[in-house]
Amino acid sequence: MDTELTDTEIELKFLVSDNVIAHIPAIITEFAKKVINKPSKNLQNAYFDTVNRELRALDIGLRTRCFGGETYNDNHCEQTIKLAGQVVGGLHQRPEYNLPLEGKYPDLSLFDANIWPYGMQIDEINKNIYTIFTTHFIRRTWILETESGTKIELVLDKGEISASNQVETICEVEMELVSGSRADLFDLAKKLIAHSEVRLGLYSKAARGYRIADNQPLTADIALSSVSLEQDSTLEQTFSLCLQYGIEFVQKHEQCYFDAPALHILKRINDGVSLIHHAFGLFNNILNKDKIKPLLDELNWLLNELNWVETAVQLKNYTSKKHAYYKKIKSAPELNQVIDNLKLQHPDVGKMHQVFCSARYNHLILNLTIFLVDASWKNDWNASHLQIAEQKVTDKAASLFEKDWHEIRGLIASDQDISEKAYIAQKAQLERNLLSGCCLGDLFNQTLREEFRTPWLDIIHGIDELCTLDYLKRLCVQQNDDSLNKMKMWLEQKSENLLSAMEQSRLATFKSSPYWR
Repeated sequence: MDTELTDTEIELKFLVSDNVIAHIPAIITEFAKKVINKPSKNLQNAYFDTVNRELRALDIGLRTRCFGGETYNDNHCEQTIKLAGQVVGGLHQRPEYNLPLEGKYPDLSLFDANIWPYGMQIDEINKNIYTIFTTHFIRRTWILETESGTKIELVLDKGEISASNQVETICEVEMELVSGSRADLFDLAKKLIAHSEVRLGLYSKAARGYRIADNQPLTADIALSSVSLEQDSTLEQTFSLCLQYGIEFVQKHEQCYFDAPALHILKRINDGVSLIHHAFGLFNNILNKDKIKPLLDELNWLLNELNWVETAVQLKNYTSKKHAYYKKIKSAPELNQVIDNLKLQHPDVGKMHQVFCSARYNHLILNLTIFLVDASWKNDWNASHLQIAEQKVTDKAASLFEKDWHEIRGLIASDQDISEKAYIAQKAQLERNLLSGCCLGDLFNQTLREEFRTPWLDIIHGIDELCTLDYLKRLCVQQNDDSLNKMKMWLEQKSENLLSAMEQSRLATFKSSPYWR
């Protein structure tokens, strides 16, 4: 039996609200020259793996799908293999293979042996697979043809994922490019995103099902990691990898926030947006400044939407029972009231959900994705750009780090203690240097890199706390209250204590050898 290859899927996935569904027919009609409305299907799917999740480890998805009835029907069932692919900003590209299903369980031996990764134990895995989770949804399908002849399949899936006695809702739109121009696919996506309550979907139904089945909810990262690079990476490849890492980091934590909203998750989103913004500056010699300005403007808008988060995180920490200042702050009702009033001014979860479901935010993520997958930076290249883009990034990284190192040493290498104002003034520069390390640091020894960065990270965290202490001190002065004036003196003492601790970190930076040399 021949394996049917449905080529490599190129599709966009969106998470939508019920309110959006009513607009889909109008969007389709306005966009397409010709529309075929297919009958709705009742799809029952089962996903299989071994106890040790051997398929999952290889990023292989194994699914059976039956159409129509309440029970499996041999005449209307198929088995599907999806191999490792790529997901960027909601654009999913994965090789997919389909075969008719004979019986209730899939049979891996029926697929072409050439599709499997080298060394995969097909027969052994085949004997040990079982149903991990199921999905059941109603699918509505439209085939769209544009004026230019591009064909796009748009589907609406509404139903649920079931695993381990838990259920999660499915309400998704998927757009798959059947033939023709990818630009038309993106144009259709922009029309859908123009409606609020739409988000680009990073995770497949299978990924969501595994998380439920294995009781492994999506969790936020502690911090940005280093972008994975190869020693022979070119400048262009490195820029592309930085952009891809940043987009995925933002989208992952956006989903974390919808799953379990928390301030520290918003901080991670802010970190990811900052890295993307920094990457544009880091590689500006291969980019057209006029072409990237709209993207930078929108990134600045999003950073502005999140500029309250750092202060909010610090205020939450100060009023946490675990914090060393908790008892003192609780003993000052006037300051407590000031802090509570500040917290009320911050956007709540509902308002942040509106930002992440807004047309503006999702247009930004989609436009970054288009810029990345189409390598749009090449459109205006001349011979000089090409020559620069093909340079090895290792040379640029070492010279950049050396330049940054001399600048920072010049700023805080004084023999005298550094003042609170001086530290705060250098916060942005230090953060940019650390972002450069996230983008390019993977080219160098990890242990040496982490040893070098640790005291600098401590200094950054200290500056964040200094900023909040300074903010609280200014609030105390503005209230013109005797008890708050006493609190201001206490806060000033805490700033002095913090500066002493930061001095130890600053001195430690002199002992660390630059890891890029």
